[in-house]
This record gives sequence, structure tokens and C-alpha cells, in this order.
Amino acid sequence: MGTVFDIIVIGGGIAGMSAAAELSRDHKVCVLERETAAGYHSTGRSAATFVPSYGPPAFQALARASEGFFTGADPQFWTEPLLSPRGEVMMIAPGEEAHIAEGEALGLTHMPLDELKRRVPLLKQDQLVAALIDEAARDIDVDLLLQGYMKLLRSRGGEIRFKTEVTGFTRHYGAWQVQTAGGENFSAGLVVNAAGAWASEVARLAKAQPIAITPKRRSAMLLDLPEDCALDGWPLCFGAGETFYFKPMGGRLMLSPADATPVDPHDAWADDMALAEAVEKFQQVIDFEVTHAGQTWGGLRSFAPDGNPVAGFDEAQDHFVWLAGQGGYGIQSTPALARLIYAMVNSSDAIRQSTYNGLELAAISPARFPGGGETEVNQ
Repeated sequence: MGTVFDIIVIGGGIAGMSAAAELSRDHKVCVLERETAAGYHSTGRSAATFVPSYGPPAFQALARASEGFFTGADPQFWTEPLLSPRGEVMMIAPGEEAHIAEGEALGLTHMPLDELKRRVPLLKQDQLVAALIDEAARDIDVDLLLQGYMKLLRSRGGEIRFKTEVTGFTRHYGAWQVQTAGGENFSAGLVVNAAGAWASEVARLAKAQPIAITPKRRSAMLLDLPEDCALDGWPLCFGAGETFYFKPMGGRLMLSPADATPVDPHDAWADDMALAEAVEKFQQVIDFEVTHAGQTWGGLRSFAPDGNPVAGFDEAQDHFVWLAGQGGYGIQSTPALARLIYAMVNSSDAIRQSTYNGLELAAISPARFPGGGETEVNQ
């Protein structure tokens, strides 16, 4: 029969770890992760930014609902602040003026170009006609967030098994029997599918709904800038239409083409052509010649067909819960989604209405994809 738990969470990224930590309040929980470490694919390759105005309305609602957790996390498990000031700026080049209304609609405010030049000393001010800023944008300490959830999970008796790839499911007397590549079997009354880019494959193994969760590659690189450029004070800056962006990260500058190329689930790598295009756009607005690429990487941002997350009980299989399709908004929506999964599993009063902290629950329910979903979103 295998090792017995109340709940098995498949996937050791921030989604799986946070949901497991919340569920372990009342249940014996185990996380199964196919890699050797937590947060290997998407979580550890995030731009690590909290921007409540970013993304579809469902994600904005989840980000707003998560802010209180980020600012008041239990110091026993999160010993440093999870958020720190950053700011986010939309740069408007000549011919891109139509994007100004888009930024205003998101709540961004106009920023004088000489003020942006003061904060970004290498800016080619004459290459822009306007700039809009969201001062509420902050950095997230993603590693601290993930490690805190892992400590919380373990403090409540939860377990984490690395190098444990799920290869199959069966049902026995109403319980899930989970088979793994290493031959170890697990048993649980309920399974949470938080497998990220592999969520559709896990669902197929369980004969759950065939919801198409599509991984999309995002490339990034790190640049070394001159020591006197006051890099730490730079906001996150992005081109109108999100054609590229850059932000300080660990004393260096992260640059990304904001690409979103559909790929099969795998250990992603950077697209060199996309990075070259980002470098060209970067050099149009920043007075710095990129002579060589620093560290590069690729991450997988996984999307449901309509761009909203998929969270809730499967329509085809009993006691199978989805937590997938967080796209590029998963880190900032983590606390609210994890608590939502806890409320769903425990039939809490918090979800007996049609909305949850301003979120329309129907917008994220697996029930919205009776045929698995057909229309793809471009992100």
C-alpha cells in the first residue's frame, strides 16, 4: 500500500510548498518533487517582483489578497522582510504614445523624465517621450519565501521527498495510490496537482480533466554595470508593450526580452536570439555597451488556455485538486492561492460565496474547462 498520508502534493515549487504548508495545519502532508531541490524550474528563475497591478483581474485580486501575508509574515519562519522597495517604470519611446493610456488604466502615474534620469543615471533621456511609474511595485525575496514555507511545513510534521518522480496513479478503497520512478509507493486520500509545467502530464496519469497547461519559456541574462551607476536604486524598467525589461538583482542587472515561447516541459535554457534582441533594445535607452553575455537562463511560465490560474477540485476525479497555470504571476499570488486551496479542501466558509477576496471563483475553477480548453492566451 505504501507510505500513507492524508494529502500528497505533487510539485516542490512555491505553489506546492505553500499549499502543503497551509494544508499541514490539519493534515498529514507529503510533497513529492522530481528534482533534487525545491523551486528548481520556475520559482528559482523568477523576476521576483510584487506588482499588484500586473496581470489579468484574477491575478490582481490574488496579489491584493496576498499583500498582508507578505508584509506580516510570521517572523518565526520569515526572519527578514519579504518585500523591499523597487518601483516599476513603463518607458515610452517615440511612436509608442498609445501605451500611455494603458499604463494610466493600470494605475501608473506620470514620472518626469529628468527624475527617471536621476534614478537611472545611464538613461538616454532623449530616447523617451514619457515614463509612467508604479511606486507600489516591490521586490520579493523568493528564496526566503520558499524556505519559510518549507520550514513551516516541516514544523507541522509535513514531509518533502526530492528525486521522487510520479509515474502513475491507481485508486484503492477510495484512496489514491501514487507510484514513483524509484519504486516507492504512496497512499493518500487527496492529491494536489501543483506540478507546474508538468501539471497536464500529472493529470493525464490520474485520468483527470485534460486541461491544457502550456509552459512558455522566458529568457534572462545578468549584466555587470559600472560600480558608480547606483544600480541598487534603479526601478524595474520595461518597454511599452512589455517588449523587454531590466531590474537590479544581486548587485547585477537582469535583462529579459519578455519572451513567451510555448515549449514542452523541460529544464529550460535561454533563447540566444531573443536575448540579442533585448540587448539591442536595452542599448537604445541605456548608455552602456554590452560586450559579452553574463549568466543566462530560461524559466518556464505555465498558462491555462484563458490565462487565469486553475485552482480547485477536478471535475472527472474525486479528491484530485488543481493548483496550476500561475503564468508569470505565481510568486506574488502564492499566499492567497495557498490559503484558497486550504479553504477548498476544508470546505471553509471563506469559499461558500461566489467570490474570494474580490476574486470570482468561477474564473479559476477547473469546471470552466469541460473539454480541456481550446483557446490559447498570448502572454
